[in-house]
Amino acid sequence: MMRPMKFGGEQIIFGEDSLTHLKSLKGEKAYIVPADFLINSEILKKISDYLKEAGFEVEIFDEIIPPDPNFEVVKSGAKKMIKFKPDLIVTVGGGSAMDAAKSMWILYEHPYIDTIEKFTSLHNKLPKIRKKAIIAAIPTTSGTASEVSRSVVISDAETKQKFGVSDMQLIADIVILDPEMVMSLPPIITAYTGMDALTHAIESYISNRANFLSDIFSEKSIEVILNNLYESYKNPNLKNREMMLIGSAIAGMSFTNVSLGIVHSISHSLGSLFNIPHGLGNAIILPYVIEYNMEDESTSEKLKSLCNKLNISNILDEIKILNKNLNIPSNLKEYLKDDDLFENKLDDLIKMSLNDGCTKTNPIIPQYESMKNLLIKIYFGGKK
Repeated sequence: MMRPMKFGGEQIIFGEDSLTHLKSLKGEKAYIVPADFLINSEILKKISDYLKEAGFEVEIFDEIIPPDPNFEVVKSGAKKMIKFKPDLIVTVGGGSAMDAAKSMWILYEHPYIDTIEKFTSLHNKLPKIRKKAIIAAIPTTSGTASEVSRSVVISDAETKQKFGVSDMQLIADIVILDPEMVMSLPPIITAYTGMDALTHAIESYISNRANFLSDIFSEKSIEVILNNLYESYKNPNLKNREMMLIGSAIAGMSFTNVSLGIVHSISHSLGSLFNIPHGLGNAIILPYVIEYNMEDESTSEKLKSLCNKLNISNILDEIKILNKNLNIPSNLKEYLKDDDLFENKLDDLIKMSLNDGCTKTNPIIPQYESMKNLLIKIYFGGKK
């Protein structure tokens, strides 16, 4: 039997001036959890002013949220929420801010969850939330799709170990995709987050849980991103930035329902072992994994069908060209530049990648030796 699916919360608003929707929301107190670069910014003031115009009393979380948000910052935010008692939480930023805000929300709704052990035990067992507040998400990148995702990742402040908690309740109630929020994204972040979004779309498309509905979102996302990422990187304007936001979100709607594959398994492991930015890791790995997965006949046929629909000759070539145009290294060695470090960590990298939750939904489930061969190829570019 197919798993139940959920493609969003109550409202999704997109397009120029979408932020003004905040003025129409109803409630008494709004607590904003922003990415740290937005603190004291004009855009955050605009968001706050819109909420005040709607009649909300507003408070802003003003602590720095680390790139890998930890449970200590989550507890601090939840403590402030408990004191303020908001009925609306607004998170503004990328995946880190959104993961932190959603986690604070869980603790605000259920204060007994006061240790990371209690928090991580909630994976797929989240108690009912929304008794105190709903949540609105405003992304500032076009890649993570955290605004429509069912998952959060929080780290232990001492051990740095990352823990994931997933539940459909964590999909934001209100999503606002305003291109103004991403107009100032630097080119390198545009490239990395855009390739993250493309990886979401392709991996969900060939996931072994993919289905008719998820394919609709994945296919359109691939088309939108291929048509807009390079221009968004090279010549950004409101239209291509808006399309990248939409492309990222609909890829998120697909993968949050049918999961991903070993591009993400390997990228997660590379991030933990080598601190490689997630989007960059995905971009480097993606062509190699597509080639690997095309050894599966049904996956190969599905990707050929996609190419026909998009009027392109070869998806693999399209991604390689796109990576080159975005100045993405063609292999891992070009980025790491340390063969000994890679070889010393290879066994850990293999085991972590095989044990990652995304591996089980890859079209081909690799074993130790095939994962090893694939990783060596990704590192050396097949040239060793």
